[in-house]
Amino acid sequence: MNDLSKSLSIAASGMAAQSGRLRHVSENIANADTPGFRRKLATFETAVSGDRSGTVALGPVTLDKTTLTRVHDPSHPLADEAGYYEASNVNLLIEIADAREAQRSYEANLKLFDQARQMSQGLMELLRR
Repeated sequence: MNDLSKSLSIAASGMAAQSGRLRHVSENIANADTPGFRRKLATFETAVSGDRSGTVALGPVTLDKTTLTRVHDPSHPLADEAGYYEASNVNLLIEIADAREAQRSYEANLKLFDQARQMSQGLMELLRR
């Protein structure tokens, strides 16, 4: 595999991993008000291949171990005898920051992909002459 195609595969794997991370962030935001919901954390792994290309993949999803906040609302259907229920541990500020980071990483990989594509296209034009 030549260097240009290797850089294309690395950038494409980075874009796929960041889009998966963004999907988990959007699920966290959508379930921020769901009682008992635990925040999903995305991890990244080096994709194992024979040529050690440096590609990355989305790893297994883990749940945030922080304690769920207890909310006092005796009228809530999930409230215990004391009137408390466990809300989610999703912090919207953290989720928005994670979404921005994933978006910027995706854009950086996209620019790398486009640059490698332009370079290979320029090389093909030189070879045609």
